[in-house]
Amino acid sequence: MARMTMIEAVRSAMDVSMAQDDNVVVFGEDVGYFGGVFRCTQGLQAKYGKTRCFDTPISESGIVGTAIGMAAYGLKPCVEIQFADYMYPAYDQLTQEAARIRYRSNGDFTCPIVVRMPTGGGIFGGQTHSQSPEALFTHVSGLKVIVPSNPYDAKGLLIAAIEDPDPVMFLEPKRLYNGPFDGHHERPVTPWSKHDLGEVPDGHYTIPIGKAEIRRAGSAVTVIAYGTMVHVALAAAEDTGIDAEVIDLRSLLPLDLDTIINSVRKTGRCVVVHEATLTSGFGAEVVALVQEYCFYHLEAPVVRVAGWDTPYPHAQEWDYFPGPARVGLALAEVMGA
Repeated sequence: MARMTMIEAVRSAMDVSMAQDDNVVVFGEDVGYFGGVFRCTQGLQAKYGKTRCFDTPISESGIVGTAIGMAAYGLKPCVEIQFADYMYPAYDQLTQEAARIRYRSNGDFTCPIVVRMPTGGGIFGGQTHSQSPEALFTHVSGLKVIVPSNPYDAKGLLIAAIEDPDPVMFLEPKRLYNGPFDGHHERPVTPWSKHDLGEVPDGHYTIPIGKAEIRRAGSAVTVIAYGTMVHVALAAAEDTGIDAEVIDLRSLLPLDLDTIINSVRKTGRCVVVHEATLTSGFGAEVVALVQEYCFYHLEAPVVRVAGWDTPYPHAQEWDYFPGPARVGLALAEVMGA
């Protein structure tokens, strides 16, 4: 089986989908000849032509608005927002149009679009290239939200998203594009070529949207994470020696509540980790659900580890970024309660 980076896995997903379905089109800023700022679409225009993979003006609202119209017509656009930080001009189109087409048409129309966007920090991108806006989408009925943590999942989930009849926000943690970054920024990153989840089938396969994965079995505490924070949580469990069960949500909306409930009821303790700012982050929703469904099984208060409630800093990146040390402190806190 081939080993791929997440960049190559995402590209393979689009390639497979475009080969199988002529209605799949890819467009966005610099995705054509240039192959995207992270090279996720490299070679697709040469293979499928300028009518199926093409560049757009610098207009995120125009990109998403065009995709919505194409989807209503019967096409399946997979568009790229160059950085998740740039999605705000398109937010109206996503929330007021894409998310509501099925509802407002009583099911006569759907909106099978995928909006890909690199998300998160860890690359010294500063305040406008490091944001994690996933909670802004999970609050909107009609959208699905996916955040993969590895190449194998990225390909299977992206193909599933392209084949889904409804709009899917596909957030790609850019710090994971080339390796499973665990938050130890002082160490070299292991490439995906040396990681089991870097093994990616060449052809078509899908991973069900809405199904979490247990990355590490344990009995002492449940750690719930997604994206880059999955690898940070795994590192924290290793560093502390605590018997933590680490859940990779993969899909935030729909959410695999059963896996969360079963794990927390087993361990009696829970830590929720995400990179986005703490206040009103998606972790707050997870904590509320854990309290609602697992209250009588909890042995300690649920603890969140997240980014600070500030714009993403450039000079103090590693103070902001939730690393293994901060997650380790949270694990020790719930175990000592």
